[in-house]
Amino acid sequence: MMKYRQLIKAVMTAVALLMLLPACREDELVVPTEYDIINDAAPANSAIRGLYLVNEGNMGSNKCTLDYFDYMTGLYARNFYAEKNPNVVKELGDVGNDIAVYGSKLYVVVNCSHKVEVLNAHTGVRIGQVDIPNCRYIRFYRGKAYVSSYVGPVLIDPDAPKGAVYQVDTLSLQVTAKVSVGYQPEEMEIVDDYMYVANSGGYRAPTYDNTVSVIQMVDFKQVQQIPVGINLHRLKKDRQNKLWVSSRGDYRYRPSQLYVLDKIPGYNRMTVTDTLDLACSNMAIHGDSLYYYATEWNEYTGSNKISYGIINTVTKERVSDNFITDGTEKEITIPYGIAIHPETGDIFVTDAKNYVSSGTLYCFDRNGRKKWSVRTGDIPAHICFLPK
Repeated sequence: MMKYRQLIKAVMTAVALLMLLPACREDELVVPTEYDIINDAAPANSAIRGLYLVNEGNMGSNKCTLDYFDYMTGLYARNFYAEKNPNVVKELGDVGNDIAVYGSKLYVVVNCSHKVEVLNAHTGVRIGQVDIPNCRYIRFYRGKAYVSSYVGPVLIDPDAPKGAVYQVDTLSLQVTAKVSVGYQPEEMEIVDDYMYVANSGGYRAPTYDNTVSVIQMVDFKQVQQIPVGINLHRLKKDRQNKLWVSSRGDYRYRPSQLYVLDKIPGYNRMTVTDTLDLACSNMAIHGDSLYYYATEWNEYTGSNKISYGIINTVTKERVSDNFITDGTEKEITIPYGIAIHPETGDIFVTDAKNYVSSGTLYCFDRNGRKKWSVRTGDIPAHICFLPK
């Protein structure tokens, strides 16, 4: 029965591709979507329909692409956007840096194309775009989207300007406000009507920023900058509303570290309460567990040191030095993205490999055993889940 079902899907896919082949842009051929069948059906009562994966593409190559895995059909669609939007010149653009679903819309932050692409979350058809310079990450709050931005050009410059967070109305897709923060801001989180923004200062190396900006959401203004660590990047909140912030260090003398921010008793303000001496390139929180990996570059050795682990967010202790338990981490060359299925606890890790060719998406069960893997676009990086 399973083989028959797979055969029917394959035939339907081939017919769909033949029907779409004539569609083309004025100046280039549309690359048709490629499909793989993955036997990982969701439970009938699951609230998750599928997942989107944005592939960054190497800077300057204009090869940002979008993949989609549908739990209902078992089909993994590679290069999903191009086929759904055959009349969009240059497709998604240059360097996809974040992706998220909010309401009925899918938002893709395209860094070096200075825009946020907005699609119908269920069809993948383009709705419009929001022009934001050197945009980085996106979050949502009370009907608005918030996008961090380096503001200045894509350029290492000791005089690079301060960054900003842009407020976007999700109905009109118009920028409605902007607030200045620290230098080269990265990820953001919102806790109790305050937004926290990790500032990197990456363009101003070796004079990195070391602060988390605090934005009061009521009147949308920066009210504080919390000293944390240099070259900040990732920022995630746990279910106790503590913030976990990663520092990339300076790649030479100061190593990557992970910081915990929590409220001062009796005050409505955050401060650094813990510093964990472990490298962290990216992380995802599920329940009271923080899953992380580190790809720590050392300029002296000219190589990466790769590690994986789990931290208990309540005790702040590392409870595992590898969340992959079957040895298949040896298949991964450069871990580049991570996400946790909100229902099953499945762990998704992407592999960027050599940064210039197709990568791989790996799915591990909650116990760290590989379930499946699939070929992706170039530099697979950012994942979000699509509700039914």
